[in-house]
Amino acid sequence: MTDPQPQEEPGTPRRGQPRQRKQVLLRLDPLVYEALARWASDELRSANAQIEFLLRRALAEAGRLPGEAGPIPRRGRPPRGPESQ
Repeated sequence: MTDPQPQEEPGTPRRGQPRQRKQVLLRLDPLVYEALARWASDELRSANAQIEFLLRRALAEAGRLPGEAGPIPRRGRPPRGPESQ
């Protein structure tokens, strides 16, 4: 008799499958959000990307960023492939 497959949590990616991004509701003071949005704009990021950038930097500085955490996904149009040049 074989052991049953371990149960996976819903949303847990399997090997070779991309991880889905988590969505969270964040409540901020309006003035804090305005400052964050201006800072993000200065660095050509969205407010969401700026929050993720800052959280990752804080986690890394605290030694708490998981090694499995990949880079921040690039947004926008994908780079041209060799066949389209």
